[in-house]
Amino acid sequence: MTTYPAFRIHQDAQGHHAGIEQRPRPTPAAGEVLIRVGWSGVNYKDALAGTGRGKILRSFPLVGGADAAGVVEESAHPCYQSGEAVVVTGWGLTHDHDGGFAGYLCCPAEWLVPIPEGLDPRRAGIFGTAGLTAALAVHRMLVNGQEPGLGPILVTGASGGVGAMAVAILARLGFSVSALSGKPELTDWLRHLGAAEVLPREALAGATRPLEKARWGGAVDNVGGELLAQITRTIAPGGNIAAIGLVGGHELHTTVMPFILRGASLLGCNSVDIPYPLRRTLWNHLASDWQPPDLEALVSETVALEGLPPVFEDMLAGRTHGRVLVAL
Repeated sequence: MTTYPAFRIHQDAQGHHAGIEQRPRPTPAAGEVLIRVGWSGVNYKDALAGTGRGKILRSFPLVGGADAAGVVEESAHPCYQSGEAVVVTGWGLTHDHDGGFAGYLCCPAEWLVPIPEGLDPRRAGIFGTAGLTAALAVHRMLVNGQEPGLGPILVTGASGGVGAMAVAILARLGFSVSALSGKPELTDWLRHLGAAEVLPREALAGATRPLEKARWGGAVDNVGGELLAQITRTIAPGGNIAAIGLVGGHELHTTVMPFILRGASLLGCNSVDIPYPLRRTLWNHLASDWQPPDLEALVSETVALEGLPPVFEDMLAGRTHGRVLVAL
């Protein structure tokens, strides 16, 4: 195959526009690997990039897609051989480097992780950035002393990709999970993933004092803004809050009291450039002891490249849940 389809994003005199183009198959330079992409996934920032509603891309034009899973087609690096199954998420994909919404992806070998036993490219694509981010949050909490005896873990934005992954992973590890979601119609689905209870989005609205009754042993927050502030006021002594998202706002108005009087910890999670040793460790966990018992339940939809624009609109409007897979 000398050309391949790719969902390419432009910003030029005609404004923002994106669509499927045929691209010439690249040849990897020294240190690079050419991947035949089998699967990708749609993340919130992919929707922002694809519609132009967020300043995600640093240069134009670029192929979208922060995730790619597939097999090595050609390698110019000694660590990878043709036919090896690999996955790549984050790094420069859809920032300053072509991403995974394409039949092929050429990138530095250092960005890749060999897909471990227990996963294949499709299952690695289900996890994608969402699964890796959730795994990073769990890892940071565990390293900082989180354990089930501290109390239930609150997961906000629980119906989204990262939130749903966090619910499933934490439940697998024996934590009691309280899922916060604005989509009551997904209650049964969240319980199937492992949530012990499902709460409405406004469940913490009354938490306005610097310290409220401790309700949560820890939290994975995908929202930010005032909801994150409310969580800090209701966290139990010694509890950890893993902060991941900011769809509810980037400002945080709280006090130092939860941190100095209850010993709570706020842990920031950036999954874009996780160092390789930790990245491989997290993927090994996702392939084994952290893998949800029903990984397929996290997939809400599978689309081809042609289906990306409506998915972007649905995601930004809050009409999607779980993981949307992209089949290449």
